[in-house]
Amino acid sequence: MNPYKINTIEELLAGNSYVGRGIIVGKTESTNNAVIVYFIMGRSDNSRNRIFHIQDAEVYTKPFDEEKVEDPRLIIYPAVKNLDNKIIVTNGDHTETIWNGIKTGKSFEESLETREFEPDAPNLTPRISAIVNLGDGIFDYKMSILKSEDEKGTECARYTFAYKPLPGLGHFIHTYQQDGNPLPTYVGEPDRVAIPDDIDVFTNTIWENLDDDNRISLYVRYICLESGVFKDRVINDLAR
Repeated sequence: MNPYKINTIEELLAGNSYVGRGIIVGKTESTNNAVIVYFIMGRSDNSRNRIFHIQDAEVYTKPFDEEKVEDPRLIIYPAVKNLDNKIIVTNGDHTETIWNGIKTGKSFEESLETREFEPDAPNLTPRISAIVNLGDGIFDYKMSILKSEDEKGTECARYTFAYKPLPGLGHFIHTYQQDGNPLPTYVGEPDRVAIPDDIDVFTNTIWENLDDDNRISLYVRYICLESGVFKDRVINDLAR
């Protein structure tokens, strides 16, 4: 096995019916863009009843049909938030935890010390997150996963991965290895994934390789590292 292999997103997604929620951060090959991706999948009617909503360059999950919401606690949250020269991406309400922590001078890791995996036994869904630092020639990022140490939820294991970007390379972390009952938690460090220069090519390729029955919403942002100007794309399955 080559530890330096850069996988295509097709290799990482195709044929896997349920990877859950996923985050990708990286850099394009030759167009000098930082890239951020967040997507959600769902099996229950409550999870499927969602869309991504963009407001003031931030991304929020919101109900597609307000009347069908059963329990909003783990499905409605800010997914992407900005703070000065930082962008925070997570799969839950710990977006706010990180945002508030950074605002008061805490580090990314310190901010997450108050949180752990989701209280949704038997799945014990990991909380995944990323923070991207931009500006004044700086671009680096960290990714985190908080997950249970055992099937009972006895203790929380905390992993943080820090990266200096390389052209054409991204890192991909998601909540589950595959479908199952209970859902098997993601294992290992973030996968290395190729980042193409074209935002539409990447967006469409990710969407086409997420399982048709379980994909819900996808958000992709490309940020020019020279000008700070960004482009974004969003696909909502229920809203099509």
